[in-house]
Amino acid sequence: MSGSRGVSEDRLDNLETHIAQQEQVIEDLSEALALQQKDIERLKARLLRSDDRIAELEAGLPAAPGEKPPHY
Repeated sequence: MSGSRGVSEDRLDNLETHIAQQEQVIEDLSEALALQQKDIERLKARLLRSDDRIAELEAGLPAAPGEKPPHY
């Protein structure tokens, strides 16, 4: 069998290739997850600012008709 590879060597090469591909997929997914986490944090901060702004605007509105002001 000189010059020809054995079945186990081919199988080992296939496994090594498969592992390398899986490592790349894991790395790609990890990067995507990190980007999504940054987006989530940015959106949460934006939502909190929006909630604060809405509360400020609501505080400046006159009381609805029929409601007593809070000092009563």
